[in-house]
Amino acid sequence: MANGQFYVNAEALREHLSFTEDMRDVDATVLNRTAWAAQVYVEKLLGWRLEDFYGPAPREPLPEPLQTAILQLAAWWFLQREAATVGDRTAEVPFGVREIVAEYRDWTF
Repeated sequence: MANGQFYVNAEALREHLSFTEDMRDVDATVLNRTAWAAQVYVEKLLGWRLEDFYGPAPREPLPEPLQTAILQLAAWWFLQREAATVGDRTAEVPFGVREIVAEYRDWTF
C-alpha cells in the first residue's frame, strides 16, 4: 500500500460487513488492502486526494458520506473478489458510490 492517510481500516470494514465473532479472524491484511484500493478509487473519482482536505486537526474530518462510499466499495470488492454480475448485467461498482462521490467532486470545465 502507498503512503498516505488511511480513512477506512480493517476494523471499520469488519463492522460494516457485520462480521460475527467466528469471522473476526479474517485476514486484516486483505481487509486493509481492499479498503485502501477503495479509497484510491474514490480519490480518482473525486479528482483529488482526501488527505489534501481531510485528516487530523486542524483539518476537517472525512465526511460520513465519503467514508460510506469507501466502505460500500470495499465491502463490494471483498464479497465479490472477482468481476461480478448482478442478474443479467455486469456491475462495475455498487449502486450509490458514484452518486455519493459526485456530491463532493469539484466540477471544473
